[in-house]
Amino acid sequence: MRKKILAANWKMNLTHTEAEAYLSALVSEIGEVNDVEIVIIPPFTAIPALALASAKTQFIRLGAQNMHWEKSGAFTGEISAGMLRALYVKYVIIGHSERRLLFGETDELVNRKIQAALNTGLRPIFCVGETLSERDAGKEQEILERQLREGLKTVSPKDFSELVVAYEPVWAIGTGRTATPLQAQEAHAFIRSVLASLSDQGVAERVRIQYGGSVKPENALEIMRQKDVDGALIGGASLDPRTFAQCIRGTEAALE
Repeated sequence: MRKKILAANWKMNLTHTEAEAYLSALVSEIGEVNDVEIVIIPPFTAIPALALASAKTQFIRLGAQNMHWEKSGAFTGEISAGMLRALYVKYVIIGHSERRLLFGETDELVNRKIQAALNTGLRPIFCVGETLSERDAGKEQEILERQLREGLKTVSPKDFSELVVAYEPVWAIGTGRTATPLQAQEAHAFIRSVLASLSDQGVAERVRIQYGGSVKPENALEIMRQKDVDGALIGGASLDPRTFAQCIRGTEAALE
């Protein structure tokens, strides 16, 4: 059975001192969580502070929002996978729509980053998703399949279990619009079918697929109840520890 995974993507928000206060408040809100894996993904500057604080818990993992594909070198402003591992980071977001749209990241770059992450022992949260114009044109499956095939083209199927795939319909990120539970399930089932075609059904069934796009306490329960939805990558609603805690409780309720 795939363990649900909720990841809080803070994007460019919260200082290191605010991050420490957040984690303390979150732990107070939720107590101990065993059935849901929780990942906090702060800005790079807050990772060292959270590395120390999260070590005191057994159920919160640490993630990073991006990384470079090379081990080291003349890449001003970049962070390597090894640097993240040294700070006890376990997960890294790769291919987020904002990186693709605002910073021009291609499927080829995404593939190089995924491979570098896996080679260093990091677990990629591999983001895929279509824009509104692509959905309106009926191309969502075409886009998803291309992103999956190109992003994973050098990845061995034996490493698929180390991946988390995050389906994030671009039209639902930060807009207040959310895919319906049925739309999310359909997309996740299609993603799993593509993963099966790249490996086999058994491998595909072990890959966790998150939903990302305006997840909040009001819709978390119904989205998490869908057969192929294995968690959520949460942006805005994760910036408040109480609100994120409510999303966690909604996920736990979906397991009952």
